[in-house]
Amino acid sequence: MEYATVCSGIEAPSVAWEPLGWKPVFFSEIETFPSKVLATHYPDVPNLGDMNLIDGTKYNGTIKLLCGGTPCQSFSVAGLRKGMDDPRGNLALVFLRIVDQARPKWVVWENVPGVLSSNGGRDFGAILGGLAELGYGWAYRVLDAQYFGVPQRRRRVFLVGCLGNWQAASAVLFEQASLRGEVKANPNGRVFKQQQSKVNSGAFYRFQRSDKFVIDTKSSTLSARDFKDFRDVYVNPYGVRGLTPLEYERLQGFPDNYTNIPGSKDGPRYKALGNSMAVPVLKWIGERIDLIDKILNKQ
Repeated sequence: MEYATVCSGIEAPSVAWEPLGWKPVFFSEIETFPSKVLATHYPDVPNLGDMNLIDGTKYNGTIKLLCGGTPCQSFSVAGLRKGMDDPRGNLALVFLRIVDQARPKWVVWENVPGVLSSNGGRDFGAILGGLAELGYGWAYRVLDAQYFGVPQRRRRVFLVGCLGNWQAASAVLFEQASLRGEVKANPNGRVFKQQQSKVNSGAFYRFQRSDKFVIDTKSSTLSARDFKDFRDVYVNPYGVRGLTPLEYERLQGFPDNYTNIPGSKDGPRYKALGNSMAVPVLKWIGERIDLIDKILNKQ
């Protein structure tokens, strides 16, 4: 399957979907360090830069899936809930414009749970309504990375759209028993199977400003700001220290030293990893899309 991403960051989708044999057609990233990471790992894939400038008609019939995690600040408490009044929030509408032009069969969009209540739910409603007007059936679900094999709480809204088929979009995220490793037939008799996700409990703890510790089995949600005030630390018999970029990579499911490119510094690595999606969650979604797309092609 050929796909493209916008607001690509350091490309969690490509890391997740490479084992499926999927191929990226283009990326869209404007920040300097993530762009260097993309150029290092994917030198043959063009980075189109500003998504506002993308002409999706050039890729009509070329890409089968478009994925994007448009900036979440405008839909989070930290972003003061400006929602669609914030230019960053309006990138969600730019995403829909590219969908309309390129007409991919599948759409994957990610954001923070705050999007569900932003502007009384009207912002998210506008996104869902836009997809529907473009002819896409859709389903959305809040998924937490801690249940997909990484020791980090990271709840995110994932919206999946399928051109002309809401049942297929729903089956990606909501097939019964998908998280229990069971096998179950869908209404027309076809069988879907999903491997059970294994949770890897870690020894990461949360540092409080009061200099007290709240012991937990998993890291709190990583963010691009954590490295500035060392809110996430590792506790061992020898003392307390901040999490390293390597540990950030592991908490997000990336290969070791994925962001350790020539000339890299810790600050940009922390920021890029904190802004990224969790690789194992995208891997699960990609496997589900791959499975259901093959079923649809046989019908």
